Amino acid sequence: MMKNKHKHKHKLVWIGTFILVVGGLAGAANYLVDYGFGRGEPATTMAKKKAQRLTADQRWLRQVHKETWHQQAVGKAVPLVATYVPAVHKTNKTVIVAHGYHENASRMASYIRMFHEAGYNVLAPDDRGSGRSGGHYVTFGWLDRLDYVKWCHRIVRHQGTKARIALFGVSMGAATVMMTSGEKLPPQVKAVVADCGYASIHAELATQLKDQFHVPQEPLLTLARGVAWIKVGFDFNDASVTKQLHKNHLPIFIIHGENDHFVPTKMGYENYAAANAPKQLWIVKNAGHAMAYYEQPQEYRKRVLTFLEKWV
Repeated sequence: MMKNKHKHKHKLVWIGTFILVVGGLAGAANYLVDYGFGRGEPATTMAKKKAQRLTADQRWLRQVHKETWHQQAVGKAVPLVATYVPAVHKTNKTVIVAHGYHENASRMASYIRMFHEAGYNVLAPDDRGSGRSGGHYVTFGWLDRLDYVKWCHRIVRHQGTKARIALFGVSMGAATVMMTSGEKLPPQVKAVVADCGYASIHAELATQLKDQFHVPQEPLLTLARGVAWIKVGFDFNDASVTKQLHKNHLPIFIIHGENDHFVPTKMGYENYAAANAPKQLWIVKNAGHAMAYYEQPQEYRKRVLTFLEKWV
């Protein structure tokens, strides 16, 4: 009888331990989703080169003539807001600028100014869960890609069928425009420029789990996948830049910093290899994540604008 009691006690301890472990993992997965996908504020610290230029360009953006555009997110009652900066001289050419993780249109001021001064109209949306737009969660570009298709149609309605559109993004914005390129777009969309985008959400989350939290990706990512499906509204394993690029036929210019550790440089090579279209690749020497423009502004401007002049 004592033996049976001992077995029963041992079984209860094992079950209790199992429940604690599973509960702990579920809590960790929930934290990961809230931490990774939750609405957040832009980083306050940045490299001096970027801080100085961005501050000046944000001042310029506040003063330049611009419009505020609105639309609803695709498939959800989430209000979206975008900044539209028309060219000084009327043109049918527009660049749509996609921002990075926990950023907004204002943080893209340097690129907006670059394209505006080159004579383009510029549309800079705030994505879901970002800036002035609604939503509690960012979707890392996956659901946003459908909103960008809608923004493209909005430009065509605004400018007419002779509109010519380019998609441009940095970091998460680069992934956004690359994923958008795999969708059915209006024929007025002519080219894509993607600066330091990741290859998939799963791969990027795995990278951050290793680098920031020093924990193995499994079983945490599998559990987080289920939590994200419930909370954010999609399976992040579906969100693959490389798969979307297989469906893209637009000319694409992929840029990546040589010293990018946040979105590893190898992902730039993976995205370039996946593209089935006229393509260019520029690995920028000595540039960290999202620093290519700020490290080499003149060369960056020259290469990007030359690419757009050819295709847009």
